[in-house]
Amino acid sequence: MEQRTQIRRTAPAAALLLVLTTLTSTLTTACTAVTAGVEGKPGAAGLRDPYFPRLGNGGYDVTHYGLDLDVDVDAHARPRRDELRGTATITARATQDLSSFNLDLAGLDVLSASVEGRPAAVNRAGSELTVRPDAAVEDQLRKGRTFRTVIRYSGAPETITDRDQSKEGWLKTADGSLALGQPTGSMAWFPGNHHPSDKATYDIGVTVPKGLTAVSNGEPVSRRTTGDRTAFRWRTAEPMASYLATVAIGRYTTKSTKTPQGITVFTAVDPEVARGSASALARIPEVTGWAAGRFGPYPFSSTGAVIERRGDAGYALETQNRPVFPGPPSTGLLVHELAHQWFGNSVTPASWQDMWLNEGFATYAEWLWAEDKEDTPTRESFDAAFLDDDNWAFPPADPPSAAELSSAPVYGRGAMVLERLRQTMDDDKAFFGLLRGWARAHRHGNASTDDFTAYAEKRTGRDLSGLWKTWLYGDGRPEDPDAPVTP
Repeated sequence: MEQRTQIRRTAPAAALLLVLTTLTSTLTTACTAVTAGVEGKPGAAGLRDPYFPRLGNGGYDVTHYGLDLDVDVDAHARPRRDELRGTATITARATQDLSSFNLDLAGLDVLSASVEGRPAAVNRAGSELTVRPDAAVEDQLRKGRTFRTVIRYSGAPETITDRDQSKEGWLKTADGSLALGQPTGSMAWFPGNHHPSDKATYDIGVTVPKGLTAVSNGEPVSRRTTGDRTAFRWRTAEPMASYLATVAIGRYTTKSTKTPQGITVFTAVDPEVARGSASALARIPEVTGWAAGRFGPYPFSSTGAVIERRGDAGYALETQNRPVFPGPPSTGLLVHELAHQWFGNSVTPASWQDMWLNEGFATYAEWLWAEDKEDTPTRESFDAAFLDDDNWAFPPADPPSAAELSSAPVYGRGAMVLERLRQTMDDDKAFFGLLRGWARAHRHGNASTDDFTAYAEKRTGRDLSGLWKTWLYGDGRPEDPDAPVTP
């Protein structure tokens, strides 16, 4: 992610009260009817993430999302309102005997739910959706078994305001919509296990008004126009955390090419910024090839970019396969977001406390590009970051709250950790071998800060606790940036 600086129509009160009363009565009756005799225990309603304790859900692991979305976009209506009708088919493996389980979903109305083809009851408490399967399918919810849940839902997807006041979820653009999910926004447009530790493959179908294009992650599967509607289908075959899923709807200019290594490059650009974006888009194969040389083979089957008009999103995000940019990106920003395909997208943080493993590595990639392509040694970038007071507000591995997850220390001081590791090792071949090995060891998986520090010490055969204590967890700026990092 680019470092960030710090609406829904409602029914009349009486009608809303009637709807809620009826829904509550119906759901309560349904729960009583279908849960009798179900053994097991409920899956946890959250994964106790240090910053978002209610995010994600326990008791199961999602392996695949099949999303079918029908979206009505009226860019000229005032006030602007999008309507989404969706069906989410969620394939998951039970990690315990389940009597019920939760999904994360914000704002949208649930029309029906089923588990293994049998109607399931649903209770709603804010963004927590509790699904109670019919007793007839309880054998399929035993530990180790795979089960399928289908949720039909609809409504006006919400824009979520984060604690740092940035916007995510469902964003309205000049001629369409854009779904961004870091850190919690994916729950605004589909139900799921929305914690980075649960990665899955995806099939995403989006039907939009004719004349608009719907872009998502992975590779395009089909495009079909029927009457005044066009359906687009996309497939992501490699595991993806839900915060990296995206849907971009607009009047894009699209293009598909190949890198010299045979990787598909798919780009979608708002026509109003197409001319200014051409030079950046032309560098995608070069940057991807360069990063592969530094970090190891590109971890996905396609790359690319979605470029919106300036101001539509307000920040860049490393959505898997094709990052989203708010206008033509600089080369440095392009390098940053493409480096995330290795660090953040393939090697995904185990929790949001490990955000520096995304942003520190992507920032260091910018420093490496400047060293390799612009004759600016990483030491110069390190020195500039060292003198920047903003980088010393808190330790990069311990942000004080969710509002600081995208603040300077996670980026700049996170990159300084890697430069100090490089200086300490004093062997570039070994250092870059370590970076490539890290990306390889956790390819398409999750990793924590403890995983990285243990990995670095194993690869180097050294006690690096002094380095971590000073640069990763220390509370203040060291007097001497070159002081030896003794245990």
